[in-house]
Amino acid sequence: MANGQWYPPEWPDRIRALAAGELTPATPKRAATVLLLRDGEGGPSVHMLRRRASMAFAGGAYAYPGGGVDPRDEHPVRWAGPSLETWAERLGVPDPAQAQAVVCAAVRETYEEAGVLLAGETALSVVGDTTGDDWEKDREALVARELSFADFLDRRGLVLRSDLLGAWARWITPEFEPRRYDTWFFVAVLPEGQRTRNASTEADRTVWIRPADAAAGYDRGELTMMPPTISTLRGLLSFGAAADALDAAREQDMTPVLAQARLDGDELILSWPGHDEFTKHIPTGGTG
Repeated sequence: MANGQWYPPEWPDRIRALAAGELTPATPKRAATVLLLRDGEGGPSVHMLRRRASMAFAGGAYAYPGGGVDPRDEHPVRWAGPSLETWAERLGVPDPAQAQAVVCAAVRETYEEAGVLLAGETALSVVGDTTGDDWEKDREALVARELSFADFLDRRGLVLRSDLLGAWARWITPEFEPRRYDTWFFVAVLPEGQRTRNASTEADRTVWIRPADAAAGYDRGELTMMPPTISTLRGLLSFGAAADALDAAREQDMTPVLAQARLDGDELILSWPGHDEFTKHIPTGGTG
C-alpha cells in the first residue's frame, strides 16, 4: 500500500451488498477517544497505542485510548467545567445526559487504558498520582464493569474535570462495517505528575510520538491507521504547544464525518466528505 491507511479486504464486497440492498447497516454505538498531549523538545507529542494484531477490528493499527460508552456513564457524577447543556450543544447530542455519557466515557477510558485521570478533589485541582495497588484495584473494577465511573469518583471524593477536555472531531463508522461506532475525539493535556502506561489488554505497544513523525510514518506505509486517526493527527501539526491545541479545540468543526460509497462506471468510489486523501477507487469486477 502507498501509505498506512487501514483498509479491510472485505470492504468492496460489503459496499456492493449495501448498494444492492442486501446489507442492513448496524446502528452505531456511542464511543469516545482522547488525543492525550504533552510538551517536549520540538513541540507536543501525542500518546498512541498499537492495537494487537489479533483484534477483529483494526488489528495492528495505531489509535488513541478510548472505547464505548457504558450506559452507567449517564449516572449523575461530580462535575466541574462547562455545563452539561453547553457540552450537549458542542457535541451535537439532544440532551445533557447523553453529553455527560460521552464526556465520562472519554475520561473513564483514558484512565482505564492509559492510567491517566482527568479529575481532582476540587474544580481547580487535578490528581497528581494514580499509581499504587488501591488505584489499580479500582481501575480493574472499572474495566470489568464491576464499578461505575460515578461510584468511582464518589468513593475517592473526586470531581470530573470536563474543562480539561476539548472536543476535536466526530467520525461515524461507515454503514457497510459490521462494527459501527459514533465516536467523539477529544484533546487533553497530560496532567502534571501523572504518567501514561499501557494498561489496555487490546494494545501491545504504546508510544509518545510527535504528530509530524507519526504522520510521516503513516505516509511511508510504516504505521497503520484508520482515517479518523491520521486526520486528527494532521490537525495537530500546526501547534507549537499542547495547550495551544487544547485552546484551539473550541473552534474545531464537529460535523460528523461518514464515509460514502457510489458506483461510477466500472468503479466503486469510497470517500470521506472533506477528506479527499482517503478516497478509494475499486474496480467493480473484483474485490481489489
